[in-house]
Amino acid sequence: MPPEPAKQSDVYEFRPVTEKDLPMIAGWLAEPHVAEWWGDPDKEIAEIREHIDSISVEPLIVELDGKPIAYLQSYDPHMEDDHPYADQPFGTLGIDLSIGRPELVGVGHGSAIVRQFVEQLFEEGAPRVIIDPHPENARAIRAYEKAGFRAIGRRQSEYGDAVLMAVDAADGDAQEGH
Repeated sequence: MPPEPAKQSDVYEFRPVTEKDLPMIAGWLAEPHVAEWWGDPDKEIAEIREHIDSISVEPLIVELDGKPIAYLQSYDPHMEDDHPYADQPFGTLGIDLSIGRPELVGVGHGSAIVRQFVEQLFEEGAPRVIIDPHPENARAIRAYEKAGFRAIGRRQSEYGDAVLMAVDAADGDAQEGH
């Protein structure tokens, strides 16, 4: 199937993950472009299942034209003891994104999804949004830069080495799409 490039008219819907979504997410975790950056699928699905009722992590399905295309989660680094990003300003939210459908990777959806979601978080009052791709995940880093994020440091966490990237509401970058 040819790539379906992101269009400026695309509007992504974000809905909570339900138990019924877990087999689909497990399938996405098995895709080579996702598996490269995530841990053991069984462990990951167990964590996502726990997050369904969590107050610190919000697991979401991203839909385009009514079809699920990606997994996104937002989290508050201040709600977990010893979180490696607890030094970020109060109110900061972190996000993680994985586009599940391989034909939608590398054609602009990642930066468009992140840009739209970050705008929503800013509208809800978040002063900063962070994301932490692996340093070797050049495709993700480019997508996040297109969405207005900038690298603010390197971090080590239980998930490994990461480039900590941030965008601030005061920057206006995400709203303008730079």
